[in-house]
Amino acid sequence: MASRPILQQAKGEEAVGGGKQKKVGAEGRNRRAPLNDIGNVVTARVPEGKPMAQISRPITRSFCAQLLANAQANVAAGNIKKGNGLPNFHPNEEAEMDKKAGGAQKLAQKKVITKPKPEEVIEISPNTEEIKEERPAVNEKTSTSKSARKKLPTMTSLLTARSKVACDVSDHKQKDPIIDIDAGDVDNELAVVEYVEDIYQFYKSVEDESRVHDYMESQTDINEKMRAILVDWLIEVHNRFELMPETLYLTINLVDRFLSVKMVLRRELQLVGISAMLIACKYEEIWAPEVNDFVCISDRAYSNEQILKMEKMILDRLEWNLTVPTPYVFLVRFIKASIADNEVENFVYYIAELALMQYASRVYCPSMIAASAVYVARCTLSKTPLWTETLKLHTGFSETQLMDCAKLLVSLHSSAAGSKLQVVYSKYSKAEKCAVASISPAKSLLAAAAAASFS
Repeated sequence: MASRPILQQAKGEEAVGGGKQKKVGAEGRNRRAPLNDIGNVVTARVPEGKPMAQISRPITRSFCAQLLANAQANVAAGNIKKGNGLPNFHPNEEAEMDKKAGGAQKLAQKKVITKPKPEEVIEISPNTEEIKEERPAVNEKTSTSKSARKKLPTMTSLLTARSKVACDVSDHKQKDPIIDIDAGDVDNELAVVEYVEDIYQFYKSVEDESRVHDYMESQTDINEKMRAILVDWLIEVHNRFELMPETLYLTINLVDRFLSVKMVLRRELQLVGISAMLIACKYEEIWAPEVNDFVCISDRAYSNEQILKMEKMILDRLEWNLTVPTPYVFLVRFIKASIADNEVENFVYYIAELALMQYASRVYCPSMIAASAVYVARCTLSKTPLWTETLKLHTGFSETQLMDCAKLLVSLHSSAAGSKLQVVYSKYSKAEKCAVASISPAKSLLAAAAAASFS
């Protein structure tokens, strides 16, 4: 049997097949130990009373992986010291870390070293700024942890908030409140608060039924100017008899409705007006004037029999339909919704009576004429706001919808002083009517009306 050659061993080395370890000589002690045995040096005992010297260990790939693993574990445990972003290591911790270096070496080789993420740029918004603490890069598992971000108010947001408080400006500005205009009439039985809304809804639904079409084309002997003269005279008779306002508006409504269904001669036009006023007085007044009173007021141009005959003809043509919504019934409601003073109320009636004389106003429904008169009055007298939520609710119209009719009323107001028909102007120039006829027209609406007529 061949014998195996015996290799000579160097001093301080361990025999291959032996179980004992030879004593390391001086030459062996000076020899540089392998990297995997460096833990033996760290665990050496130090005499008592002497501090352990810091050992500078070369950074190998396995040691770097171990440092990274410990850093990640400290990040997850929240043991990072603020300011430097690195965990606090102590000399005693290195000994235990090195004991596990052998087992962690294989594990570290399998792990992929995660590169630190690029520094994140934080944009500061005008309202808040974010203060983010520095942290080392972490893997996907630890990135789900909540970030310690604090939101602090900036100087801009503080100044803006203080400015709003100083100017009494609120972020949620309240809209114009809707006022209950019937709250004060709860105990008034004549105000019929329980039914007033239903009544005006009915008026709005039937007001188009009593409107007249363009009847001047069918009238061969009268024109718009003659109608304006008749209305001006009827307003004067109304003032002389001191009749109710409802009587005047119903009289003009009866005249227009009759002229739309019956062709009238020029000499009978005044008779139609007298008979229509007689009917309106019987319908609205408590003490209605007698037929002889109308004969006298017309300077005996017509007899009693003629007036009664025309009265019968009007009622027959209109089929006794006298309960119709005139502009006045809407004026009363809309003035109440406007919370108007005495000046505004008189100005509204002044504009409305000017519209009665104008034949062109027939194209607008009574509720729109009334709402436009209130709007023009508020514009002329510089009431703010010009159109409130309460008025919008009760009238059913917005400012845009009223603009065309309002321009017409402003043009009538601007030409009233120079007109030949001065009854309405003289009536509202008196002090008892607050002299509203002498008020200058609304410049803004007048300019808009002029621009519309020029175009």
